Amino acid sequence: MKIIISGLGAVGCAIMEELSGEGHNVVVIDTVSQKVEDAINDFDVKGVIGNGASSEVLKEAGVESADLMIAATGSDELNILCCIIASRLGAHKTIARASKPEYLELFQADVDLGLSLMVNPQFEAAMEISHMLRFPSAIKVSKFSDGKVELVEFRVPADSPLVGLPLKNLPKTYKAKVLICAAQRRGKPIIPTGDFVIAAEDRLFLTATTRNISQFFKQLGWNKQAHSVMIVGGSTTAFYLCEELEKAGIHVKLIERNKKKAMTLAEKLNKTEVILGDGTDQEILIDEGITYTDAFVALGNMDEQNIIMSMFATSMAVPKVITKIDQLSYYDMLQRSGIYSAVSTATSTADQIIRFVRLLESNETDSVKRVFHIIDDTTEILEFDATPSFKYFDIPLSELDLKKHLLVAGIIRNQTLITPSGQDVIKPNDTVIIVTLDEGLATLSDIIND
Repeated sequence: MKIIISGLGAVGCAIMEELSGEGHNVVVIDTVSQKVEDAINDFDVKGVIGNGASSEVLKEAGVESADLMIAATGSDELNILCCIIASRLGAHKTIARASKPEYLELFQADVDLGLSLMVNPQFEAAMEISHMLRFPSAIKVSKFSDGKVELVEFRVPADSPLVGLPLKNLPKTYKAKVLICAAQRRGKPIIPTGDFVIAAEDRLFLTATTRNISQFFKQLGWNKQAHSVMIVGGSTTAFYLCEELEKAGIHVKLIERNKKKAMTLAEKLNKTEVILGDGTDQEILIDEGITYTDAFVALGNMDEQNIIMSMFATSMAVPKVITKIDQLSYYDMLQRSGIYSAVSTATSTADQIIRFVRLLESNETDSVKRVFHIIDDTTEILEFDATPSFKYFDIPLSELDLKKHLLVAGIIRNQTLITPSGQDVIKPNDTVIIVTLDEGLATLSDIIND
């Protein structure tokens, strides 16, 4: 696909790196010449220096033959204008990054802006955080297959009853229908077999329905959903998150140091308790009950302050701590300090856009739909439609000669997720979820050894 990306900030660069690495024909646009030159030198992309909302610049980038235009600058208005012009000049699909709620409402209204997708970074980050708060034991929670399947990443503590358990004994020990589809041990990815024995400090990736994940965590004694949440920083992300938590009946205490912003949030939020104060002040956090809260979310503007606040919350034994960071290089440091859940508005936005691109590519080429990567991009989760070209229908999975480093992680049949065992089969029109360490799977038949 030919894809044009306007804006080489954190979001644009993340998208560029991923899509150029997948072999797409990528053209980047930015007003800063050095950014464009660095992109051309470091990646297999072409570049144009200029304003992405200029018709001349877009024409130079070849917009008339573009399959997709992605406007990812820091300006909502510029992004929307860029997409409108690109659409009129011939771009097949357009995506605009926009943060202001009123623009999202405009996009959802019956107005033809020439936009295929509008992505709100703050909203995406808020939704990611709300998913984590439903399963506080999880490091990260992701939805795919149109929400029918959830992927939960969690760490195995040394005192967990899972330690020493072979995966083949998991169904007998815990009655919930869940599947451990991938693992990370000492930094290395593993596609586990039934003989895989869970060890302390393993990172496990579990696929199942929301209900079965809840049942599984409950049996482990982990399913203590957050009932009270303390948030520091009255950002747009915080506003969206508070709205979502209010709907779930969760008590929220939001601390914001700016008086005007705090008053505005107090007026807009019906049930959230808004506190005027400095969330970096440990005495204020203690006075407002950090030692009694179920979860703490640091959403300040500075990564360093968010990290310090999160470290303090961890030292106060808050069960769930989530940190917003923009500098992804800080992530490893957070992990080593015992803070496992981090959110970035840039990566949340880039992930959604990349999933849209893969869905678009799948629909146009009838090939694999790559959902996303996990474990430092070493492991792929893919979805396939079981079309007539697949020649192995109604054969038990245990009898198929599947390739190594590959697992059938789920079968969706008639809108229902089947957590597969060796006796399950693939039928026509199923959607099949595959987890693999290897790249290059283009069709469902590619999971079989020739």
